[in-house]
Amino acid sequence: MHLSNLWYVIVALFWIGFFVLEGFDFGVGMLHSFVGRTDTERRIAINSIGPFWDGNEVWLIVGGAAIFAAFPGWYATMFSTFYLALVVVLLALIVRGVSFEFQRKLDDPRWREAWRWSLTIGSALIPLLLGTALGDLLHGLPINGAHNYTGSFFGLLVPFGLFTGITLTVVCLFLGATYLSLKTVGELHDRVSQLSGRLGWVAALLVWIFVTWSHLGLGRGFVPNPLDVVAVMAVFAAAWLAVVKQEGWAFTTACLAIASTVGSIFFDLFPHVMVSTTNAAYNLTVANTASPSYTLKVMTVVAIVFFPVVLLYQAWNFWVFRSRIRSPKEGTSGVAPAGAVAVAAGEPGGQDGGTSDDS
Repeated sequence: MHLSNLWYVIVALFWIGFFVLEGFDFGVGMLHSFVGRTDTERRIAINSIGPFWDGNEVWLIVGGAAIFAAFPGWYATMFSTFYLALVVVLLALIVRGVSFEFQRKLDDPRWREAWRWSLTIGSALIPLLLGTALGDLLHGLPINGAHNYTGSFFGLLVPFGLFTGITLTVVCLFLGATYLSLKTVGELHDRVSQLSGRLGWVAALLVWIFVTWSHLGLGRGFVPNPLDVVAVMAVFAAAWLAVVKQEGWAFTTACLAIASTVGSIFFDLFPHVMVSTTNAAYNLTVANTASPSYTLKVMTVVAIVFFPVVLLYQAWNFWVFRSRIRSPKEGTSGVAPAGAVAVAAGEPGGQDGGTSDDS
């Protein structure tokens, strides 16, 4: 395999990893305002992702950096095309991150309410906008011979792109619900578990429409690619598993569903990286946007050394904080401050797992 093709695969893996790992974070962020009926329940939902969310965001940074280093031509056109949307994504990431810390700084209901909805809205905007951008890449945009986008901001809001963004947002909601069902107990768990089954069927319908549209609607033929098949099978399986309360398998297959859905976009896009609707001769491809061979060789060595380290660290982090979280009032003695949460009795893991109020 030529190194430019290898790095296209690596870039795709970074984006897949981001949507899988940050997908359940986004889902929890969107859901916590609705599934949590008390301040304590909302804090339980937030603390369930406390040890993970900031590390998961690194995948987005690395994905963008990999495009910059391996495909500077792609980076220049894509980031200038989606400049305003990416600014909104950046602001949403900032507000979302700040909300974790600021929500508990003042004992004022209006203050907490404002940051609670900042987290909810920010968590929805990010997958919606990034999903729309990925859909636009596959659909195609007006790009001229100098590889410059010639349309307006509203020209980015093509129906297929918007539908892709909505699909990925709903799948993130479903993924977040299956994750919360693994991390909570009591009434909150029962509420989330019931909701995950309903969200699963909505996500399954949207993924099936997305796969159909990406082939028949975009003129790519009737035969789906292997990842399309995996995506549809996985999301329907995840929905059924959520209904029958097989929570671990539901979360696993939901991860597979969003991974294969995002992966199918890159599969169908190759060997292009951006499609021009102005003239096919203006398409950006892996070959005409890649860095020199020496740059790709150095990057490959760095990836071989550090990528396994990152995977091992994140696996260790998930293992340490694998316990369910509940309120101390559900069976522990002593008085805890409002919003404090603790590891469920009898569950494995460290005693600090998700208990920080400012996780």
